[in-house]
Amino acid sequence: MSQHEYIFIAVSIILGLALTRLLHTMGMIVRSHERVVFHWAPITWALSVLVFILHLWWIGWGLRSIDEWQFLDFMVLVFGSIFLYGAAELALSPPESDSLHLLNESRRLGRLSALSMLMYFLVGPYVNIFMYGYGVLPSITVPSAGIGLMVLAISKPEKFPMWTLLFAAYSVFILALTI
Repeated sequence: MSQHEYIFIAVSIILGLALTRLLHTMGMIVRSHERVVFHWAPITWALSVLVFILHLWWIGWGLRSIDEWQFLDFMVLVFGSIFLYGAAELALSPPESDSLHLLNESRRLGRLSALSMLMYFLVGPYVNIFMYGYGVLPSITVPSAGIGLMVLAISKPEKFPMWTLLFAAYSVFILALTI
């Protein structure tokens, strides 16, 4: 077993849990549809988080070319996965009471999901600069846009639908850049 395979087992477990948690909550919401006031923004936010979970899993395959891993590399990837788990956990609220208004809950808990995504976006520059050897400026510029967007989502939750549209567009942009 290579060092990459060994390290990515831990990352994959965390990403798998994030994916499971997000899909489970979506299933709970669908099953309780009569008690849920749906809104497109929280669902779109959750799908954007899903894109980043799958994206990290995909990007991880490209890291197989690294021969010597440092403990810091491992820790950065594990913490990045943990931040994605947090974003997935808080992207949607499960229907635990008599009714669930998705948009209102997203304005409240969505801020914590955005905080987790903000922390995840801090991982990207490390991976790009120190692991892939990419240039500093593009490695900082692209995640800075995501960080700025998450700061807006945290500081102005009343505009959550607009931030969601921008987050979805940013997710597609990141996919187009990296895949």
